[in-house]
Amino acid sequence: MNYLAHIYLSGNQETVKIGNFMADSIKGLQYEKYPPEIKKGILLHRLIDSFTDSHPIYRQSKHRLHKKYGHYSGVIMDIFYDHFLAKNWSHYCPTPLEQYAKEFYLLLQEHHSILTERVQKMLPYMIGRNWLVSYATLEGISVILFQMDYRTKHRVKMDEAIHELKQFYDEFESEFIAFFEELQGVCNQFLNAQL
Repeated sequence: MNYLAHIYLSGNQETVKIGNFMADSIKGLQYEKYPPEIKKGILLHRLIDSFTDSHPIYRQSKHRLHKKYGHYSGVIMDIFYDHFLAKNWSHYCPTPLEQYAKEFYLLLQEHHSILTERVQKMLPYMIGRNWLVSYATLEGISVILFQMDYRTKHRVKMDEAIHELKQFYDEFESEFIAFFEELQGVCNQFLNAQL
């Protein structure tokens, strides 16, 4: 799961969203120094990642990419699954995606001081290019894959994965829908539990 899914799966708890969003830049036990709700978001992020990586539906999706993209097939699949979340957004959330994204960007700006340095540096690019909304279109996904390919020094030509997305579009989408329903249940259970 990529940024949009992680944010959405945090529910309506703002500080949990922030913790979940910046969790990739918080290693090991570093999360212990954060307030409880941020900590909960970081742990939720880790739960989402481990549940996703081991789930048979996700692994089936990823398998289609593995031969060509190897280790990066998981990174690409996370972007694809965010595409299907964004594309079907109205099915999951009553707030339009554009408004949801705008509110989240404002939330990050309001809590800028608590963000990790890595996230602070990334934020202007994320907002400027409106990453969360761009997931909804194939053109947006194509741009994101191109940027990822550039960041990984063209190791596996990640930008070419748009072809696999188009080729197996219906299969990926139906797998996402089935998988995401399960993932939502796991996340809701975690959010309702006390740490």
